[in-house]
Amino acid sequence: MEQGARILVVDDDANIVQLIADIFEDEHEVLFALNGESAGRIADTTRPDLVLMDVVMPGMDGFETCARFKDNQNTAHIPIIFLTSMDCPDDETRGLKLGAVDYITKPINPAVLKQRVRTHLDLYQARQRLAAQNKSLMEAARMRDEVEHIMRHDLKSPLTAMTGLPDILLMDDNLTTEQRETLQLMNEQGRRMLDMINMSLTLLKIEYGDYEPVLEKLDILALLRNTTSELSQLAKQYGVSCRLLVNGNQPDSQDQVNILSEDLLCRSIFDNIYKNAIEASPRGQVVSISIFTGPRTCVYIENKGEVPQDIRDNFFDKFVTQGKVGGTGLGSYSSRLAARALQGDIELDTSTPGQTTICVFLPGVS
Repeated sequence: MEQGARILVVDDDANIVQLIADIFEDEHEVLFALNGESAGRIADTTRPDLVLMDVVMPGMDGFETCARFKDNQNTAHIPIIFLTSMDCPDDETRGLKLGAVDYITKPINPAVLKQRVRTHLDLYQARQRLAAQNKSLMEAARMRDEVEHIMRHDLKSPLTAMTGLPDILLMDDNLTTEQRETLQLMNEQGRRMLDMINMSLTLLKIEYGDYEPVLEKLDILALLRNTTSELSQLAKQYGVSCRLLVNGNQPDSQDQVNILSEDLLCRSIFDNIYKNAIEASPRGQVVSISIFTGPRTCVYIENKGEVPQDIRDNFFDKFVTQGKVGGTGLGSYSSRLAARALQGDIELDTSTPGQTTICVFLPGVS
């Protein structure tokens, strides 16, 4: 409990007011009112943390005063403890129905009163903290919606227009080979940026349970070939090569392996995993991508680097990363989100010393 709470005592008996003031003067600020009317005015301006209120008072009694407190938005949240010399269960029930939090009979036992006040101040302060946290969460949700709006409209719309420009320029017959390659690269990178924006929006929906995937037949072999091609420069930079196998054999150029999936989510999964495998591999090593077909298609991505022991148990948790400059810890997390949204799953296998295998399971085509 925080020290220095403000307690308002409402009682027409000055002796009771003095007694309570003596009990709490070393811990809290004590205000007092001798009737309900003045109690309302004092509470409206000073906003006490708790009210100790007599039931039987001349003029407006404690029940009516409590009702007025609860009807006033400035005082409705303040916990009220009734003090009374009456021992009537019906009166106690009436007080609690009006919104009081407790009922203490006179004569007052100082130890009991202090404990009840401490308990209700703790509860009140906990509710205040919870309300502040809820407000922060609502602000964060509003900010998330604003960011989504910016990504959807302020970034996505102009980028979509820009990606169409290279296509128009490529229709010109007077372009050199180098110019055509540059325009094609601009087109590819622009579309890749669009995919990243779309993917981030999709992941937000998945994270908040607002996404329903539409599973269609997808050639996972063609997708993985495209992934390795797009990341070939990164692999070259790290001195790493790639081996792609289907059921243990080198696939032919015309081979296909169909699964049920969504292209964007599926590409995001393997872009993340293959990129991580390249960056974790020692130079001169091979990243192996093995597809095994069946009712559930399994894709194993193996590299010769080892995941640090202390992050293996929470490898797919949000923001988990170690030893990677600029790493956010979101790649593995988002891959698992996407895999599970696609009615599949993803696992980490570190059972072979000196090797890491990421196992992705996705629905096959029956």
